[in-house]
Amino acid sequence: MDLQGKTAFITGSSRGIGKQIALAFAQAKANVILNARKEVPAQLEEEIKSYGVQCVTILGDISRADDVKRMVKEAYGSFPQIDVLVNNAGITNDKLLIGMKEEDFRSVIDVNLVGTYSMTRAILKKMNKKRTGVIINLASVVGLHGNVGQANYAASKAGVIGLTKTVAKEGALRNIRCNAIAPGMIESDMTDVLSDKVKNQLMAGIPLKRFGDSNEVAKTAVFLAQNDYITGQVISVDGGMTI
Repeated sequence: MDLQGKTAFITGSSRGIGKQIALAFAQAKANVILNARKEVPAQLEEEIKSYGVQCVTILGDISRADDVKRMVKEAYGSFPQIDVLVNNAGITNDKLLIGMKEEDFRSVIDVNLVGTYSMTRAILKKMNKKRTGVIINLASVVGLHGNVGQANYAASKAGVIGLTKTVAKEGALRNIRCNAIAPGMIESDMTDVLSDKVKNQLMAGIPLKRFGDSNEVAKTAVFLAQNDYITGQVISVDGGMTI
């Protein structure tokens, strides 16, 4: 898909990986719909527009069905077509399973998995009519291999991977592709607070011996949107962590 003039809707795009994905699509000359629950920095919208593309912000919580319905309606009110949906929004609530309450588990599932399902279903209905579209889901290496203290997060991302493969099979009937990206250790606010000792321990398990950059994930999202013969795949951006 040539992204020039196309429109990409990126959930959870006010900061971090989502922000970089939004900027990467703008650099590829795609119009961008930004999303967050509460606010998106005005300077981000202006930065995206500086690439000569259109940009709008639509606030809402992907875990709330009413919000999803409204956001999709607003999106199609702003643009005639959504060509790319990037399901990036997600949360964590880490605890050992023995101390994890049901609400701790459900809260993460509701955003990461149910929210991804809800946005995908709503946009997929529209894409079906146009017989074209791309859906990119943010999974995680944790969804592939699990992780201590992240039973809820791992379950949600494993679910996203299963959802991705199913949507890819169903969407192929109407030329709609669906892939997932599974980031490993990516530099972020969470990694910034880690001690050098902990960082070195984590890097010992990464063949490339460094954390990734959010822009490296963003470039992968653009690549998956552009390549018309890749669907149903989970691309690990992890420096070899899952080898």
